[in-house]
Amino acid sequence: MKKKIEVKTPDDIEKLKKEEQEKWEIALELGLFDKVVDSGWRSLTAKESGRIGGILSSRKGKVKK
Repeated sequence: MKKKIEVKTPDDIEKLKKEEQEKWEIALELGLFDKVVDSGWRSLTAKESGRIGGILSSRKGKVKK
């Protein structure tokens, strides 16, 4: 069984898969990194989660074009 990589600092993001890296980088840009590290992704409000998802999908759309 693979050991789950724990993210405690922004440098730990580089150890993750590309898809996970993007999600963590967006959280960092939005100032939500510490909240996610301390309390997990479940601690985010629907608005915060939606913002991360929206940015993530718009970036993926730009890459495809």
